[in-house]
Amino acid sequence: MASTVDLPSKQQRVLALDALRGLSILLMVFASSIPFGVALPSWLYHAQEPPPTNVFNPKLPGITWVDLVFPFFLFTMGAAIPIALSKRLRGRVSPWRVLPTVLWRFVLLVGFAIYVAQIRPQVISNNPNSAVWLAALVGFALLFPALARFPKDWSKTRRYSVRVVGWIGAAILMAMLRFPDGSGFSLYRSDIIILVLANVALFGGVIWLFTREHLFARLGIMGFLIALRLSAGTSGWVQAFWNLSPVPWAYQFRFLQYLLIAIPGTIVGDLLVKSMDSFSGQSVAEKSWDSKKLFFISAVMIIINVAVVAGFEAQWVFGTTVISVVLCVVGWQLLRAPVSPNERLLNVLYKWGVYWFMLGILFEPYEGGIKKDPSTLSYYFVTSGLAIFVLMALIIFVDVFQAKKGFSFLIDSGQNPMVAYSGINSLILPLLALTRLNILLQDITPTPWLGVLGGAFVTYLVALATTIFTRKQIFLRT
Repeated sequence: MASTVDLPSKQQRVLALDALRGLSILLMVFASSIPFGVALPSWLYHAQEPPPTNVFNPKLPGITWVDLVFPFFLFTMGAAIPIALSKRLRGRVSPWRVLPTVLWRFVLLVGFAIYVAQIRPQVISNNPNSAVWLAALVGFALLFPALARFPKDWSKTRRYSVRVVGWIGAAILMAMLRFPDGSGFSLYRSDIIILVLANVALFGGVIWLFTREHLFARLGIMGFLIALRLSAGTSGWVQAFWNLSPVPWAYQFRFLQYLLIAIPGTIVGDLLVKSMDSFSGQSVAEKSWDSKKLFFISAVMIIINVAVVAGFEAQWVFGTTVISVVLCVVGWQLLRAPVSPNERLLNVLYKWGVYWFMLGILFEPYEGGIKKDPSTLSYYFVTSGLAIFVLMALIIFVDVFQAKKGFSFLIDSGQNPMVAYSGINSLILPLLALTRLNILLQDITPTPWLGVLGGAFVTYLVALATTIFTRKQIFLRT
């Protein structure tokens, strides 16, 4: 039977993009829950932190699946920028009127980065007790009056009052907390991942606002970023500019290198917006690819990811490159001759994916091989291409095969990522500790591999909790 890719209308979300965001956030949670300092395979950790010591080695090339989760999340952030801001620009609204929204989101994300780092039990104490676990739970609860999206039928006075209560409560908690070194609240104690995302959201949003109708200008900005990135390693004014950080607790120029992942994401976001705008609400079955072909396309997209991660982790660079080229050619043949608008969407997505991926492959020998940390040019572009391939597979499964139920945990987590991100340390772990279930979990997972299963169980609890919040329409928003 023929099938098509029916993306949501402009009043709805791109569920496949939500699923990709959810996949990245849950894999991030899982990666943090895997036991460290034990004899487990190296592919379960960052390539630069191999077991059993997990000591960071910046000279060790390669990537694992763990090294994909952060760039995948960055990519989805970039793709979401056109989707979110396009709604505000309808009716020929000036981008200058939307700019305050982008700036305010930056402020909220920086605040979130600082706040979630302060309420982590392991940060508050080296040996958390019941009081520390309860403080973390209170901190998590205060996120909702401070950042939650309120019901539309609430009055402005009610919304303002609840918001103020949340912010005041969070400020009081921050003033009361004391950390192992005896210090209190500090702007410099923050979550580096969220801080990077805040900087990327700000500059990625500004760049998209003023280049949304000029793709070549956006690509040109990437060229300047690459030039700055290449010259930053040599002493001189470019290096000084690159290291410029007038407000280091909120902004560091070097964080902008991750725009080399987010900007390709904005290009994909433009394609998704265009697809949503042209959505007719009717399936177009004529002359479309059949289910078997779509399944093979999605399989090739996943196989490319697996092959690249496995090959680069094993440092089998030439063989991985050859296999990648062959798989890209196979995908190119499968995606030939698109007819319907949705088929053309997949075709264009694939071309962009191959472009970024192959660009990264060509950069691989540079900087000592592909690495997440310190991140290399190869890393930015390879992961951008891989993110597009996974997104294509999710579009096919979620939107074509209508397998939304099978991906519900991913979709719900992707629609509420801040709950999932903060929930692991400030909700699930405190609840497990206060109920003593953490001791039971440790007792039944004494070996390294059982510890991995324990980490998977904790990740499941995070996904379940996030799903409950999402189904109840309780969202944290920045």
